[in-house]
Amino acid sequence: MTTSENASAWPDLKPTALLVLADGTVLEGFGLGAEGHAVGEVCFNTAMTGYEEILTDPSYAGQLITFTFPHIGNVGTNDEDIETVNMAATPGARGVILRSAITDPSNYRATRHLDQWLRARGIIGLSGIDTRALTALIRSKGMPNAVIAHSKNGVFDLHGLKEEAREWPGLEGMDLVPMVTSGQRFTWDETPWAWQKGFGRQNGPEFNVVAIDYGIKRNILRLLAGEGCKVTVVPATTSAEDILAMKPDGVFLSNGPGDPAATGKYAVPVIQQVIQSGTPTFGICLGHQMLGLAVGAKTKKMHQGHHGANHPVKDETTGKVEITSMNHGFAVDQDTLPEGAMQTHISLFDGSNCGIELKDKPVFSVQYHPEASPGPRDSHYLFKRFAELMRANKRA
Repeated sequence: MTTSENASAWPDLKPTALLVLADGTVLEGFGLGAEGHAVGEVCFNTAMTGYEEILTDPSYAGQLITFTFPHIGNVGTNDEDIETVNMAATPGARGVILRSAITDPSNYRATRHLDQWLRARGIIGLSGIDTRALTALIRSKGMPNAVIAHSKNGVFDLHGLKEEAREWPGLEGMDLVPMVTSGQRFTWDETPWAWQKGFGRQNGPEFNVVAIDYGIKRNILRLLAGEGCKVTVVPATTSAEDILAMKPDGVFLSNGPGDPAATGKYAVPVIQQVIQSGTPTFGICLGHQMLGLAVGAKTKKMHQGHHGANHPVKDETTGKVEITSMNHGFAVDQDTLPEGAMQTHISLFDGSNCGIELKDKPVFSVQYHPEASPGPRDSHYLFKRFAELMRANKRA
């Protein structure tokens, strides 16, 4: 092969995407998805499947997701696996960072290529960097603020991108719930997906549940409906008086993005009134953290957070270990839990708090995502536990 033939066979591709960290580090790659730039906190997710559910989880608002699994996009995308309820809201993740270029989808449920789907949702993507090295950096130094940028012509204002990454304040102290919560109340009756049947409908509810939407996922609502709940979803700023006026059998506190202490400024007083009413209450993720704040505990920012579908958690009430789906960068400080709150679940990765329940009220919460999507179904029993609490409270 001649020199010229060799050059044409191995073209020197020009980078069309950058990841610019707050410390000035610049990682070059190849752009995909939407063009433009976005600032956020870089976290890594260790899940091997379920990238569409992850990218549409409202809890990822304000974050750039690095997937440690190298092959993302192989199964394409579809309209059934989207987890965002409010389709008009800002998408969950602001950007996605991949090791390998996206291949054509190979799955019977696929309706759209991931690259096309990312463009349609306005999510900026980058491929072609060593995501494991980036993950190692996060494990060592914590989750960095960064800007992800994609330009087809490969022209960037590098100085401006570095400045934006450096000046972004980060998620600590940031209330992101207004970006993802519903604008008005609505009811939900769709039940979980079944093989060769699709989604069902709840037509004989046993319980009336009010779900406070801090960034709720669709599969949470499906599992509540599947346990016999008529679910009314209300915006994050709904008052306790309005919630209790609906005479709920139970109140659900949803997942969501941002700093729980910031959202808690308006959410915690509502949660405290719900607890005092004696209404059975179940919280997940951000809802768990704010429940902790409501009973007097404190929350803290984590070094690298927990993001993935393979996190072992021990249920201390049963002694069983379950593999869970997680997505959080803040945690309840277990050392600050008051006497009336009992720790029920712990992470077997780092011993951090993953669940609490109150000793004198029908109230409990978990840090992880028992609805999965993606992830194993080990923790679905918690929705049954909530139903049993409501059933027992109605009998009392």
